[in-house]
Amino acid sequence: MKSLNGLLQQYCSDGVSYFKLGDLEDKGMLRLGRGDVISKMDMSATPGDFPVYSSSATSNGLFGRYGKYMFDDERITWSIDGGGKFFYRRAHKYSVTNVCGWLNVLQKDQLSTRFLYYVLISAWGGRTYNYSVKAHPSVIREDYAIPVPPIEVQHEIVTILDKFTRLEAELEAELALRTTQYEQYRYQLLKFETLKASELRKIPMRDLLKMQAGKFISATEIQSEPTRGAPFPCYGGNGLRGYVSRYSHDGQFVLIGRQGALSGNIKITDGRFYATEHAIVVTPKEETDTVWLFHSLISMNLNQYVSRGAQPGLAVSNLENIEIVVPSLEHQSQVSRILQAFDALLNDDLVGLPAEITARRKQYEYYRNKLLTFKELEAV
Repeated sequence: MKSLNGLLQQYCSDGVSYFKLGDLEDKGMLRLGRGDVISKMDMSATPGDFPVYSSSATSNGLFGRYGKYMFDDERITWSIDGGGKFFYRRAHKYSVTNVCGWLNVLQKDQLSTRFLYYVLISAWGGRTYNYSVKAHPSVIREDYAIPVPPIEVQHEIVTILDKFTRLEAELEAELALRTTQYEQYRYQLLKFETLKASELRKIPMRDLLKMQAGKFISATEIQSEPTRGAPFPCYGGNGLRGYVSRYSHDGQFVLIGRQGALSGNIKITDGRFYATEHAIVVTPKEETDTVWLFHSLISMNLNQYVSRGAQPGLAVSNLENIEIVVPSLEHQSQVSRILQAFDALLNDDLVGLPAEITARRKQYEYYRNKLLTFKELEAV
């Protein structure tokens, strides 16, 4: 930071000029455009390993892979139909579809592509694009004002922000590794290799569990966010649907999705909630550790029993005949405690890696905003 402060004092003590993206394009410093129509059929007809990026704001915007490519250089792309999120593309062979925009910096001695990316992704957080106001090149030309300090300052800011980015990436990679280890450990725990056969029961699920579908609720009653009038979570076949004013259950339960694309997914609840007819509410017929049951059902991969018709579904009658291995309540509780501790390290935003990632992300966003905010140079 000391070297950056020195550069700021040396090169732009009076301030920095701001330009709209359109102004920078008109000056010949960059070009804006959009991709070409590339369909799944096109990619199937010309298979290859070159990535194709499209409108998705997730998974790095990856749409598929292709035997052709449009670019082999460093650019910024953004999702026109996916909310306008920006992505930095290092130099490699790739293509972008017609619902994806691209930006190519032409005067790299005056404007760093990566610096510009940091400016844009920081500013994007305060923008809203939807299907009525899309992030077309003609729109973002006027939407974004870009500070352009001397290139030496830009490079120093990029160096600082790249360090934060690498730290966050390392933490996320470690979290992914720990998650894989956790899943393997859970699998081993639920194989009960340390127990004798006489200590286990293998019984149909109907003998251990009562499974009933929830009740219908009108979509008009469901709100996207909790409010004082609708504080109770509402679960359907694909998990959380929203929040409602009434509840159907109170306590810790396991839910199984029974209709929709995620049929067979398992959810654990705690407290008051509403379960729709697309969720199966599981109630043990004997004393059972709910957390152990949750993990046990996950390990059984109930998705394999889902019907594969036009509307995927999971019938309660099919589940009732599936056998489940049941250890003693004491062993269930022991497994539950171990897995809860692992789960907290991997998923709790207050402890473990998620907490560290959240803290790093906040720190990064704070410094990014601070580093990219300049006193504007007064017009002469």
